[in-house]
Amino acid sequence: MICSLKQSAAAFAVADFVRSKSPAPRSQLAILPSICAVKNPKLSVSSRKPLYLASPDGSGFGYRDGVLSDTKPRGLGFKREAYQADRSENVEISHGETRSAAGQKVKIGIYFATWWALNVVFNIYNKKVLNAFPYPWFTSTLSLATGSVMMLASWATRIAEAPKTDFDFWKTLFPVAVAHTIGHVAATVSMSKVAVSFTHIIKSGEPAFSVLVSRFLLGERFPLPVYLSLVPIIGGCALAAVTELNFNMTGFMGAMISNLAFVFRNIFSKRGMKGKSVSGMNYYACLSLLSLFILIPFAVAVEGPQMWAAGWENALSQIGPQFVWWIAAQSVFYHLYNQVSYMSLDEISPLTFSIGNTMKRISVIVSSIIIFHTPVQPINALGAAIAVLGTFLYSQSKQ
Repeated sequence: MICSLKQSAAAFAVADFVRSKSPAPRSQLAILPSICAVKNPKLSVSSRKPLYLASPDGSGFGYRDGVLSDTKPRGLGFKREAYQADRSENVEISHGETRSAAGQKVKIGIYFATWWALNVVFNIYNKKVLNAFPYPWFTSTLSLATGSVMMLASWATRIAEAPKTDFDFWKTLFPVAVAHTIGHVAATVSMSKVAVSFTHIIKSGEPAFSVLVSRFLLGERFPLPVYLSLVPIIGGCALAAVTELNFNMTGFMGAMISNLAFVFRNIFSKRGMKGKSVSGMNYYACLSLLSLFILIPFAVAVEGPQMWAAGWENALSQIGPQFVWWIAAQSVFYHLYNQVSYMSLDEISPLTFSIGNTMKRISVIVSSIIIFHTPVQPINALGAAIAVLGTFLYSQSKQ
């Protein structure tokens, strides 16, 4: 439209357009009737408010008070239009964010429900296996081996995308795998000696280990509410341990060592995996593979194939073929519940994960007491409740 003017660039000088008494400019701008006919009642454009015709690079032509300009627009009209655009965009974004937030809550709820259910099933079958086959090193090795085979098969069949790793990835993963191996074996040793509920009551004291290690070894400082939340955690665990009818020192120490190992696992993981683009599912798969290679020689040295063979025959004679199903179930469900927990950690904050982990322990403690008919004294139940409450308060105080 502007390019159709046949006059030279000099004819568009400002002086030629500011002569309001001369009729010449009006005839020259007759090719812009939609702009010049400001008195037309059908038009809502005022001569006092600029009309801005924008180009992709941000420049444009404005027409105001009879003057055509190629400068960038300024004034009330431009600001009003920009405000209206921003306002409508915010409305659209708010609706989109609402739908996205609702979907995210449903997704997290599914993750949590699956995580807790798989963990309960694993603990039940794990305890059944350990009652009939008291070899925790072999059981721990079989759990890691099953998960590793499952993930290798999923990568080979392209059900899951294989992670892109390098030497630095495995180097930073190694201390995490060492801590994970120690924590896993120690927890299994504990459950082979004491009730599942007692192991998880002691393991609910993990936040106390986390604070103490971070404070005295790493020099981190925490607000006062965090330290106060450790009082019910430590007191509840101590009360539950003293009143436990089936107390065993090996089982108690196994749970304590597991707490300490998992604290170091979290510290190493947080330090070493910064900037690594590996999903939670693949991260745990790599962790299982490396932990398996670390554990195998120690499991063979501590227990050995001869003990495993004798224990296997004894378990089959007492339980029957059903024992094989127990072994397979505890191994598969161990991998699945850990995998789901790492997948949920991709979607939620560490605080929400800590709260979910606390609620998981409650479900495991209650379900194991019901299924295995574990005798619980009122004072023992009170200690467990205090310890779990302290863990919840710790999660809140860390917010």
